[in-house]
Amino acid sequence: MGKYRGNPQAIRALVREAEVHKDTYIDQELFELEMEQLFANAWIYVGHASQVPNKGDFYTTTVGSEPVVMVRHSDDTIRVLYNRCPHKGVKVAGETCGNTGKFFRCPYHAWTFKTDGSLLAIPLKKGYENTGFDGCEASHGMAAVGNVKVYRDFVFCRLNPSGISFEEYFGESLSTIDNMVDRSPAGKLEIAGGVLRYINHCNWKMLVDNQTDTCHPMVAHESSAGTAVAVWNEAPEGTPKPMAVELFAPFTSPYEFFEGMGIRVWPNGHGHTGVSNSIHASYSAVPEYWDAMVAAYGEARAKEILGECRHNTVYFPNMTMKGPIQAMRLFKPLGPDKTLVESWTFRLVGAPDVLLERTLMYSRLINAPTSVVAHDDTEMYERAQEALTSRGRDWINIQRLYDPDEPRNATAVTNGTNELQMRNQMRAWAEFMTIGMADEK
Repeated sequence: MGKYRGNPQAIRALVREAEVHKDTYIDQELFELEMEQLFANAWIYVGHASQVPNKGDFYTTTVGSEPVVMVRHSDDTIRVLYNRCPHKGVKVAGETCGNTGKFFRCPYHAWTFKTDGSLLAIPLKKGYENTGFDGCEASHGMAAVGNVKVYRDFVFCRLNPSGISFEEYFGESLSTIDNMVDRSPAGKLEIAGGVLRYINHCNWKMLVDNQTDTCHPMVAHESSAGTAVAVWNEAPEGTPKPMAVELFAPFTSPYEFFEGMGIRVWPNGHGHTGVSNSIHASYSAVPEYWDAMVAAYGEARAKEILGECRHNTVYFPNMTMKGPIQAMRLFKPLGPDKTLVESWTFRLVGAPDVLLERTLMYSRLINAPTSVVAHDDTEMYERAQEALTSRGRDWINIQRLYDPDEPRNATAVTNGTNELQMRNQMRAWAEFMTIGMADEK
């Protein structure tokens, strides 16, 4: 047994009031415990209902380190199954997505399973007669994840059989999902434009921290977004402002802008930037979109929906969402120093195509493997990951605007450059990492 396994006191000691020990970002044992504890006790995003619109449609992914398959069952419900044949352990669904028909078929020995995971048939079944097969684990088929919640077409699961409920875990933070869905005149989203994937050689928590770090854009992105704005400023007077410049320019905003936009934190590690303003608040108007929203909701409600302009919402532990631009990113841990980033974009059903165009352009310019802005962050993450292994210092500072009386695991609104959300995340990390661990007496 290592230093942290079975030792909740040692894990909690890694998170001080305004400091976090570097082991939380570099230690292999802690990473393995994150997969066993944090990603099993929390509610984790699996996929979107629009990825499996028809019966038999499936999408394969991971929850922590667990391979799972999301599938539309014959009764039209969405199920999440562990992607493992109970016979010899082979991954049953090998493609990223597709339609399996009425059953899954293991590619090794052709055992078949209904789309709820139950065993359908075994070749040469007579070979199992009088062996006690009906009482063995394999007879139950592919294991289903027992706790699955579909919220406004977003599919989440909790791997552990017991624990915090979906409603208690997310609480008021679901308002970000509500707002993004309500931005559709039809009240519906569809994943569109595929997914952008790339790997950062850093700990997954660095990417989560970055989402509410409002003191870096004007520094780290000066060479990218700042250059784009400088070039635009040289354009002849009267030149129409390109969409790309609208998307780049807010990253060069001064500290005062980010201070004023505010941060809101919620219990269980969730929070968002952009309470009263955000980098997405000043895009060009689309009159036909406004007309569609008024027709769908009435002018007052349409104004309320579109007036909510949050920047980054963190759904702890590893999902982030930009409601006004209909973009979502997942930070999937592959190791203590390796993270798969997935950038997804959504279509607002019933909205003009120019909004999807803007969303796709944003993802290409800001979040793609070939983007301009994300590469600035990538360099910072990888520099940090390398340097955290040094002996010079042991603690990471998250002390900006720390208040000893600040709320713990409660809703609060604060200055937009406060690092409260980072502290909020790590306090939740310590809690969910130690659920079920007995304290030594």
